[in-house]
Amino acid sequence: MLIAFAVAASDNNVIGKDNHLLWTLPNDMKFFKNTTWGMPVIMGRKTFESLCKPLAGRTNIVITRQGDWSAPGVQVAASLDEAIGLAAATDAKEAFVIGGGEIFRQAMPVVQKMYLTRVHTTIEGDAHFPAFDEAEWQLLSQHDFPADDRHAYPYSFQVWQRNQA
Repeated sequence: MLIAFAVAASDNNVIGKDNHLLWTLPNDMKFFKNTTWGMPVIMGRKTFESLCKPLAGRTNIVITRQGDWSAPGVQVAASLDEAIGLAAATDAKEAFVIGGGEIFRQAMPVVQKMYLTRVHTTIEGDAHFPAFDEAEWQLLSQHDFPADDRHAYPYSFQVWQRNQA
């Protein structure tokens, strides 16, 4: 099973503030839904709580250190490794790590692919996507979009694949 990121990050790698997204990009939400549909999504507890409910059409796996934590419609894991094991049990071809910042940092060494929406702005936030060495990755595709009446910032859909060692 392939482990991938599905994330939107600003040019300075900000992904959120106070457990909220800092932009509304309807096309990114559609891209995220279409990319992750039918696949397991792995997230931290705070990311799940910001969503308020499980993402429909996907196996939701929440990582938390709180041993007694539970929520309807999700599987709970105590670690990233356990979450990946739960995702692998679904027989899906791909599992998506969707946040937050600490979970992205932990998963960076094992991720093989990134679906990155690069939001072209520099913005202040308290949650960050980890910087990555582009020399270790190959940009497979990039589609650029301007800001418009529904999208406050220009953005790019990028797909990256880790170079084979």
